[in-house]
Amino acid sequence: MAADFTVTTDLGKITIVEDVISMVAGNAAIECAGIVAMASKRATDGIVELLGRENMRRGVRVQTTEEGAAIDLFIIVEYGVAISAVATTVVETVKYRVETLAGVTVSKINVTVEGIRV
Repeated sequence: MAADFTVTTDLGKITIVEDVISMVAGNAAIECAGIVAMASKRATDGIVELLGRENMRRGVRVQTTEEGAAIDLFIIVEYGVAISAVATTVVETVKYRVETLAGVTVSKINVTVEGIRV
């Protein structure tokens, strides 16, 4: 069940759907150096498929917590890069973009490297 993020202001209420947070997070992640693509596992057979920009949110899972948004990213990295450095950059970039563009507090970000592409 998807929950929305709501921000209340003096003028009214702003509601942001989890799909929007997924798109912002996916776009921020794919722009990081060392990321080749977002990944999505097919539930039936566990095969990883590369996702283009049009399906960016399928490589991102957003959950609502009391502290804010918990974001899971599934990525494919470029061969030869330092995976830990790329993951750290992705976490910092996604957190910054989601919090500044959507105004949603990010409680945690989990990065899963699904593969390496040569």
